[in-house]
Amino acid sequence: MTTTTPIQQRFSQLQQQGRCALMPFLMAGDPDLSSTRSALLALQAAGADMIELGIPYSDPLADGPVIQAAASRALRSATTPGRVLEMLTGLKGELQIPVILFTYSNPLLNRGMEAFCRDAAAAGAAGLVVPDLPLEEAEKLSAIVSTHALDLVLLVAPTTPADRMQRIAAASRGFTYLVSVTGVTGVRTNLESRVAGLVQQLKGMGPTPVAVGFGISGPEQARQVRDWGADGAIVGSALVKVMAEAHSQQGDVAAAAGEFCGQLRTALDA
Repeated sequence: MTTTTPIQQRFSQLQQQGRCALMPFLMAGDPDLSSTRSALLALQAAGADMIELGIPYSDPLADGPVIQAAASRALRSATTPGRVLEMLTGLKGELQIPVILFTYSNPLLNRGMEAFCRDAAAAGAAGLVVPDLPLEEAEKLSAIVSTHALDLVLLVAPTTPADRMQRIAAASRGFTYLVSVTGVTGVRTNLESRVAGLVQQLKGMGPTPVAVGFGISGPEQARQVRDWGADGAIVGSALVKVMAEAHSQQGDVAAAAGEFCGQLRTALDA
């Protein structure tokens, strides 16, 4: 009998309620891990359904300037994968929504795939996103991830051929991550309308939920993604920017994150 994972459970609850998942992304350690801890709890309180937590890496190929800068700040504050997992472990019992770790393959391979998955699961993570992992390698990692009750979430781009999209949809667990733009993460003024067709195409390939990310700049676009039929809206650069501005003005980073998350929640539920 297959055990339902925390991510699958949350999507199932939301689908029964007819709601779209709000999935904010933040960079662990930006500006420091204490702020990250507070921000995670603030996002939960403001209505986030799941949180994508970035592990800073020196060469983040899939990320635009906003998240690259956040990773640099986090690395300067001595954030390591081990310290991120320690912080997450310390939130057990308080943080009750699924956390999906966003990491590149290099930190994963440095620690060892088996060890990383074991430690991530022990810290309370629910899933992994590894944007630079080719499908063929992902299929190998998926076997390791599943033994630790984690979901390995795979990405589909607007340029992904239909046959490969089918393989990714079949291999992805928890949800399939649909990248809304060709290129790196970052705030966009307009989302590409063809994403609506891609959402429906992916949803037609199987029962796995589809979440859209890369380029959602605020409440209006989050609602647009929902109206296109996506099961989840992932908001990264826009939130990271709000938090960075609060920090630069010596404001409350967690409060700023919570306020912005609340605006997104209101828009998705409208």
